[in-house]
Amino acid sequence: FRIGLVQAITPPGQQLTQAITIAQTIAAQAPLGVQATLASARLARTQGSEAALARLLPDLMPIMASEDVKEGIQSFAERRPAKFQGH
Repeated sequence: FRIGLVQAITPPGQQLTQAITIAQTIAAQAPLGVQATLASARLARTQGSEAALARLLPDLMPIMASEDVKEGIQSFAERRPAKFQGH
């Protein structure tokens, strides 16, 4: 299934290194946000973008009330890396 996205173009032999770098960047993000993004992408793929859009607000509300959102705002204000806990 082609969706027309390219994350990076790497020289031959550097694909694994680049993939690990991308994975580390994703892993450093808020787990609830990453999980919701993956769920939304899967829903859009299987049921269409309208179904994913319909779930966006209901899925976003509990995330916005999470401790991770507070940590994200606090870490941004303090100019430090966030320490997300997944709740």
